[in-house]
Amino acid sequence: MNQPLAGFAPAPVTARMENHGNHMLKVAMQTGNDLLARVGSMVAYEGFVQYEPNPPAVRQIARDWVTGEGAPLMKCSGDGLLYLADYGANVVVINLNGDAISVNATNLLAFDAHLQWGVERVKGLAKFAGQGLWNTKISGQGWVALTSRGKPIVVDCGGGEDETYVDPDALVAWSPNLKVKGKRSFKAQSLIGRGSGEAYQMAFSGQGIVVVQPSEDSTDRLRVRG
Repeated sequence: MNQPLAGFAPAPVTARMENHGNHMLKVAMQTGNDLLARVGSMVAYEGFVQYEPNPPAVRQIARDWVTGEGAPLMKCSGDGLLYLADYGANVVVINLNGDAISVNATNLLAFDAHLQWGVERVKGLAKFAGQGLWNTKISGQGWVALTSRGKPIVVDCGGGEDETYVDPDALVAWSPNLKVKGKRSFKAQSLIGRGSGEAYQMAFSGQGIVVVQPSEDSTDRLRVRG
């Protein structure tokens, strides 16, 4: 192999999910240990891997996606190595190890199919933003891969009295046991002609983490117009 290219070869497998660089996910596939991944995220694979778009388990839960929360998913099964990416976004790999995480569906890349998951309304925000905010909650023993538009920051809320405030358009994920409430504000763009209307921050408190990306989701998830 040409020496300059040798440094880009994949490292030996040491876990079910691993990063290959900052922008690609490597998954060790095994028969009977299926994966749910964002449709279109496969960039390469080795071995024998099959794909089933919108499998029955996903269609059943997708009934809750009338709010727009949710991502089209495919079931991946087989043996080999699977590589996933999402338009060059940073990839964050998490071993839940019995814990849970609440994820913005646009930042959900892949997760073990045996994990418990579903779409839930975020409590404490409906009075601020009409129908409120819906997120995908995943829990159990297994792996989850998230994406971030740029290198994220993971804030440990620490269980103290101080609250952590996040623009919901930059929010990737958080610990679902955190308390969440909304706070009104005006975005700077409302003052310079790019839009109008109130916007909100989400205030988190309690024991847990919040994952924030350095780029706002253009869908503006909690804006109230009128």
